[in-house]
Amino acid sequence: MAKEHKIVSADDGPAKKPTAQTHNVRPAPARGNAGGLRAGAVVLWIFAIVFEVLAVLVLFGKISLTFMPVLYQLIAFLVLDLVCVVIGSALWKKANHIAPASERNKAKFWLWNNMGLIVAIFAFVPLVVLLLTNKDLDKRTKVICTVVAAIALLIGGAASIDYDPVSQEQLSTAEYVLGDTVVYWAPFGKVYHTHEDCQALNNSETLTAGTVDQAIEANRTRLCSFCARRDNITELATDNAA
Repeated sequence: MAKEHKIVSADDGPAKKPTAQTHNVRPAPARGNAGGLRAGAVVLWIFAIVFEVLAVLVLFGKISLTFMPVLYQLIAFLVLDLVCVVIGSALWKKANHIAPASERNKAKFWLWNNMGLIVAIFAFVPLVVLLLTNKDLDKRTKVICTVVAAIALLIGGAASIDYDPVSQEQLSTAEYVLGDTVVYWAPFGKVYHTHEDCQALNNSETLTAGTVDQAIEANRTRLCSFCARRDNITELATDNAA
């Protein structure tokens, strides 16, 4: 079992370090609201579909912004579509790390963690198909817009995937094993640590400290393997470092 740590706030003065390595430790922000994040994601995804529909209407000449060529209109709506998809997916993934789905329902777990990817497909694939099959659009505009739409689909899809999804069971186990133990993570790290003086943090000047659920919300879903061995923790997933 990992030993208890105390978060040192700015008012308490500098934290005492067990080694010569000096870290600037800051407390993690308060946990977000999963329901609010999901609502924000849905609203943004609705806007994404709206921008896709507007692009389709421009494509078929149903609407036109007279001050802008059709090419620029289509690209503008594609970019707005992409922005809404990516930001919406980021909010949805963050919500999933706060209140994840259970692995017991495999279908829901897959759907819940791939919702952003599904939205990205709906937000771009129909437009790509319409661009490819449109015979009235001039060749230059057709080629450029098709390429832009395809690139937007790839970027939106890649950004929407949660490459390390969290399950309800995984979160519950981490909370049970570590309890109120303070864990640490680096700005660009992928794991959380139960020890501030962990060798894997030697090159990190700034650390964030919080509970394990705050670490998972920050997308640090696995325990550092060095810390796991040091604390003899076997119940949690680690980064499998050598």
